[in-house]
Amino acid sequence: MLFEVWAPQAEERVELQLQGAVHPLERDPERDGWWTAEAEAADGARYGYALDGGPVLPDPRSRRQPDGPDGLSAVVDHAAYTWRHEPPPRGLRGAVLYELHVGTYTPEGTLDAAAARLDHLVELGITHVELMPLCPFPGRHGWGYEGVSLWAVHEPYGGPEALLRFVDTAHGLGLGVVLDVVHNHLGPSGNYLPAFGPYFTDTHHTPWGAAVNLDAPGSDEVRAFLLGSALAWLRDYRIDGLRLDAVHALADTRALTFLEELSAAVDELAAEQGRELFLIAESDLADPRTTMPRSSWGLGLHAQWNDDFHHALHAALTGESQGYYADFARAPLAALAKTLGHVFFHDGTYSTFRGRTHGRPVDRVNTPAHRFLGYAQTHDQVGNRATGDRLSASCSPGLLACAAALVLTGPFTPMLFMGEEWAASTPWQFFTDHTDPQLAEAVRNGRRREFAAHGWAEEDVPDPQDPATRDRSCLDWAERERQPHARVLAWYRELIALRASQPDLTDPDLAAVRVAYDEEARWLVYRRGDLRVAVNFAKEPALIPLGTRGRVLAAWEPVEMPNGDGVMTLPPESCVVLTDA
Repeated sequence: MLFEVWAPQAEERVELQLQGAVHPLERDPERDGWWTAEAEAADGARYGYALDGGPVLPDPRSRRQPDGPDGLSAVVDHAAYTWRHEPPPRGLRGAVLYELHVGTYTPEGTLDAAAARLDHLVELGITHVELMPLCPFPGRHGWGYEGVSLWAVHEPYGGPEALLRFVDTAHGLGLGVVLDVVHNHLGPSGNYLPAFGPYFTDTHHTPWGAAVNLDAPGSDEVRAFLLGSALAWLRDYRIDGLRLDAVHALADTRALTFLEELSAAVDELAAEQGRELFLIAESDLADPRTTMPRSSWGLGLHAQWNDDFHHALHAALTGESQGYYADFARAPLAALAKTLGHVFFHDGTYSTFRGRTHGRPVDRVNTPAHRFLGYAQTHDQVGNRATGDRLSASCSPGLLACAAALVLTGPFTPMLFMGEEWAASTPWQFFTDHTDPQLAEAVRNGRRREFAAHGWAEEDVPDPQDPATRDRSCLDWAERERQPHARVLAWYRELIALRASQPDLTDPDLAAVRVAYDEEARWLVYRRGDLRVAVNFAKEPALIPLGTRGRVLAAWEPVEMPNGDGVMTLPPESCVVLTDA
């Protein structure tokens, strides 16, 4: 088989160490910085590269790291896997996503164990499972956002074969699979890319240090490296879509940006394979150009997370006003109403958190609503809290039901965070398993300092390196059978089934969304086609002028039909979905 590596840092020689034997590589005369060699190798064969007589390093394009990021790479023969199921024909319109962390979805923390629990998602009505990052990282447990070896699968999760089995099982159940990938930085530990070439540049600086090199000398090959990795997940593992972490942190000044290149390459692969593939961006820019077509000078990504909707909903539910919640908390129902109808709260308005104006308006007429994801909780919004507390720790079941109604009947593509559907009481905390003692201590102390600035005592901030922190974050599946969890789970199932059966709930027309609210009385109602959704955040009954009698399709608490004047009395901390038809 052909072994090849881009190693412009090598001055004199590059050697392949394969199963203990050494093979010299030759310079590729047609590709600057590339070295190649032919050698016999079977699936699982261990290998690495030595540059100019230095230590043997893992392959930058390694498909497997059996002994972790610091060990040798291993050959993977993807063609040896026999697929049992074809990918289901599922796109984003009408989708309901479920964000899942493999390491805490089950106590075992493996892909095979997660696959065995996919029937729960099918019964719930989920269409796509979104896996948090799978690339190898130091130790056994972690969030995955400090991964290295961007083409490989974390070995403690089960490695490449387990991911193939997981995707095949999901497809057999009718579920699409989305994978979270991180292109904006790589983990500080186990990252050997700088030894091979200019994968990073000091031209730009990010919160993680030197930026990934997307526009400095050598960036053509770095971009090709990232593009190849992204397409490999979609092609070799038959994954249906990618979630791109923090694209606002991709420093790229070239005329043709990396994100445009990536979206074009994914669209081309989709056409070639005859199936829908998509890219979902996490972006802090509140910029509709992220998802505008490339033909309209957009980046051409297919969807993006909408944190503004989350922040407005969170402020309405909890009353929190710290940090970036400040602007939303001044009038949370007004903020929620704006995001439901206009997507971004900051669309050219002043952001006190940033100290400047922020965002750009969405073209509501020409932009389909499913290009934006709506959610009440995510790994970020839970895990980046000091104690990893979910909404269930501070909100009543009724308020959780209101949040579910807004997410699952709202105009955006809904996304749930694992366990949310039964109001899981387990926290989801920040945890690591760094093998470098100095890095481990730096992370531990940094976490404590960060929250000490917000008034938290050190002893109240969980130690990321303590195995108990990860263990506390694992879902307790037995909760589903107990109250109030069982009732919340039934409500989620009812709403997701309603979304699937009512075409108005997947209507992409943002301009058709109509919202009314009373900030003081704390109720909000919006209309989508013939459907009306009303929520009461208050602890007292709310009199909501619907203007029609309607018919109840779903209600958290029993409600009486609107009176002759079209006024409905909605119980405290409750919600209802009605139809005029």
